[in-house]
Amino acid sequence: MAHLFAVRMTLVGGASSEQDAERRLLARARKGDPVAFRTLFEQHAPAVWRFLRDLFRDEAAADEGTQETFVRAHGRLGALRDDARLASWLLGIARHIYLESRRTRGTHLDIASEEIEPLLESALPSPTPEDLLLDREMEGLLAEALGELREERRSALLLRIDHGLAYEDIAQVMGWSLPKVKNEIHRARLQLRERLAGHVGNGGRS
Repeated sequence: MAHLFAVRMTLVGGASSEQDAERRLLARARKGDPVAFRTLFEQHAPAVWRFLRDLFRDEAAADEGTQETFVRAHGRLGALRDDARLASWLLGIARHIYLESRRTRGTHLDIASEEIEPLLESALPSPTPEDLLLDREMEGLLAEALGELREERRSALLLRIDHGLAYEDIAQVMGWSLPKVKNEIHRARLQLRERLAGHVGNGGRS
């Protein structure tokens, strides 16, 4: 579960081939190929789930939100104009689902497809007991500190540090200008550093 501050690194040499492969999967999924969509789900569901878990601070709600994200994505693949931005597009759908759920507190999300649920279980990471023990203290501190950020600022920060999105992609997800994205992420980092100053060293990186 040590995902929160892991910045995803992609080898430059393999990036274009991975993007080409994903474009082919998207083309097949748009034509109704269930295997292609299942592959896209398995590749992106863990990131969507982590994002929703950190917003909801509830794993059951993250499960439901992830399912609903891919149900909606399945019906809207034709609306994705830039295949290279699939990840940020999915996270944008996930955030809308979170906001909808928050507006209707206490209600369960309406999951329109039973087919997604078993896929979710197989796609999510399975931490070992050792991982859980080692990360429990810091995970709790980070979750508490993140919970003190207002929702928009927390979302932007998570998109940057956990999912490695470019500022331009975060602007698209959040509906913000580029300067606002940079300002909000900077302020969020300052708040977290101040909140965690007594628990961690000064080796944090921007």
